Amino acid sequence: MTRKQKRLSVIVAGLAFLGAATGLTFYALGQKASYFYMPADLTAASVQPGQRIRLGGLVEKGTIQRGQGATVAFSVTDTQKSVKVMYTGILPDLFREQQGVITEGSFGPDGVFVADSVLAKHDESYMPKEVADGLKAKGVWQESKSE
Repeated sequence: MTRKQKRLSVIVAGLAFLGAATGLTFYALGQKASYFYMPADLTAASVQPGQRIRLGGLVEKGTIQRGQGATVAFSVTDTQKSVKVMYTGILPDLFREQQGVITEGSFGPDGVFVADSVLAKHDESYMPKEVADGLKAKGVWQESKSE
């Protein structure tokens, strides 16, 4: 093999390696990305039990039930549909009814969303952008007077 052929084969091998690394990175990110769903979007989406997703909306009024220990059950709604959520852990301090929330987790075989993290708003004028955008798209978002 001539020197020129060796150099060309090293360059081709390097490009193939970079291409494979890029492809694997995009594949892994695509598998790991948690897409955001509103409760009404779940009927059209093909979410399988055990598939990790992000679920967002408003904490439905009157649905917060404290269980044994740190277990909490509540429903997330977009005013069209509701999804029952079970969470074991410490909730954010400002978690309450009719406030924006994003939960991360997966559906159990019984159809209940089992969350492993709950994200809530952090002050009076903030709602997670994804939740606000989803509610605005459905026509149920109302801007606060303080903005």
